[in-house]
Amino acid sequence: MQLRNVAIIAHVDHGKTTLVDGMLKQTHTFRENQAEMSQTTILDKNELEREKGITILAKNTSVQYGDTKINIIDTPGHADFSGEIERVINMADGALLIVDAAEGPLPQTRFVLEQAMKQKLKLIVVINKIDRSDARVEEVIAETEDLFLQLAETDDALDFPIVYAVARDGKAWTEMPSSSDAEGSLSPLFEQIKITIPAPSIKPEAPFKMLVSTLDFDAFKGTYAIGKVTQGIVKPGQRIVQLSESTMIATATVAGVFTSEGLERVAVESSTPGDIIAITGLTEVSIGHTLADITVTEGYPLIHLTEPTLRMYVGPNTSPFAGRDGQPVTTRQLEDRLNRELKTNIGLRVQKNPGDKGFMLSGRGELHLSILLEQLRREGLEIEVGKPEVIDKVVDGMKSEPFEEVTIEVPKEYMGVIIEELGKRKALLESSITNSKDITRMIYTVASRNILGFRTEMMTKSRGTGLFNTRSLGYRPVTDHIQQLRNGVLVASETGSTTAYALESAQERGTIFVGAGVEVYGGVIIGLNGRQEDIDMNVAKGKKLTNMRASSADMMIILDTPLIMSLEQCIDFVADDELVEITPLNLRIRKKLLNKDERIKAAKHSN
Repeated sequence: MQLRNVAIIAHVDHGKTTLVDGMLKQTHTFRENQAEMSQTTILDKNELEREKGITILAKNTSVQYGDTKINIIDTPGHADFSGEIERVINMADGALLIVDAAEGPLPQTRFVLEQAMKQKLKLIVVINKIDRSDARVEEVIAETEDLFLQLAETDDALDFPIVYAVARDGKAWTEMPSSSDAEGSLSPLFEQIKITIPAPSIKPEAPFKMLVSTLDFDAFKGTYAIGKVTQGIVKPGQRIVQLSESTMIATATVAGVFTSEGLERVAVESSTPGDIIAITGLTEVSIGHTLADITVTEGYPLIHLTEPTLRMYVGPNTSPFAGRDGQPVTTRQLEDRLNRELKTNIGLRVQKNPGDKGFMLSGRGELHLSILLEQLRREGLEIEVGKPEVIDKVVDGMKSEPFEEVTIEVPKEYMGVIIEELGKRKALLESSITNSKDITRMIYTVASRNILGFRTEMMTKSRGTGLFNTRSLGYRPVTDHIQQLRNGVLVASETGSTTAYALESAQERGTIFVGAGVEVYGGVIIGLNGRQEDIDMNVAKGKKLTNMRASSADMMIILDTPLIMSLEQCIDFVADDELVEITPLNLRIRKKLLNKDERIKAAKHSN
């Protein structure tokens, strides 16, 4: 049996997971009557992945094409999940780089290609969605070639085949077809993989050795340690050693050895050199450990990860409504849950605050952290989080902060308001191009600190039509920081149920976040003020009724539809003196100090 280990890499929404769907279906991985034959995004089984339409967790599967087993490693396309890519890409010997035929290479295209080139993977470029009405295939190929020229360290890296595809229809061609409606299948892609991607380099006679690239769990087998067998073989019952580089962690007996067949994990009597396998029977194994024959004393180097650039406070919910919606959580319980997360989410850092005051979570970006918070919420936990802040560090003796390259695509008519907003944020325009569809792509360089909260602002000002992507540029000397751009807020002064009468007055001052009949407490934010200052309002008061006419007049109140924000939008919105209260049923933004007098004293003290 021949073997190929292939990573699928791409910018978000360029069709990577859809292509994997077609590869699984066309190799008869499923029977015709199996549910998977009618599903899409088959590998994205995580509920959040399906809802958001993005791959969050790297995962592997396999297909059998003729006499060749192809292990497929599906990776996230968003740079916030770089830890997922960095830890699994070492299992691959080659990669398919998927590029949208209309959008071309975008910031995350560059990021994932950089990761592949660091591993010296053999690459196949797949120009996907060639059926789009706005496809510009020749230009996109030229842009992709330019990207390779910028990143390649050797001439070999510039030698790559191109496959043209409509992944949604399960079709691919090695030459550009005259029509995307032409007959086709994914066979040309499979053949190209066999030709271009090398078989894994292995030492079958050497003692067993494998780097743990990912972990999985189930209630029956416990922990699965997953990685590529780089030398030797391993069998159930074999004694092995766990190493962290040259340090021995533990010895263990292998309970089971499993290989992938489609989406299934199948037990085998012994591993195949070069295959991606899962081993059970280990208790304290971690990603980055080396599993090896008992005679081996030197493990592989630890996986190098990009350092976090953003951090935020998280702690148990302390609001007056704590415990109403979900499970009240103690600091100790939250610590246990976060420690479990650290085992698989290796891009995450957790630091306990002094005085048992919650934790600081550090990650690669707002999306990385918000996904974890949403997972905790769905597990029934009630927590509170603070405003994200960037992580500064000293570089060459100078205080430095992270910078990002920001790519924005908006219809031409919204260019003005977006340029104005980015000007306020001290962003530097690098380039601007408007295509034939009147869509403008602008590329800016900006301090990460100054771009926090911009995504929500951009979507509002472009009426949901804008696209926003970022790419880390590393650390640069600290620059000018912007003052808070957001207006003040409307704050509930009393606890009770909101009334239409009170909210009518509130909406005259700004944008309301709640409707009538909603329970609020003093200090919770119920709207955005039209001015810079905060205003405390009693939104639970009712109108004093003196006669029937007044009563009927109250029924004529027309309230604006309240602005309901997602978790990411709440995190974008919150200010330094505010918290986001996260429960299974509600998201609330509140002041850290619920009492107005205490807030006034704190403000005077800070000034």
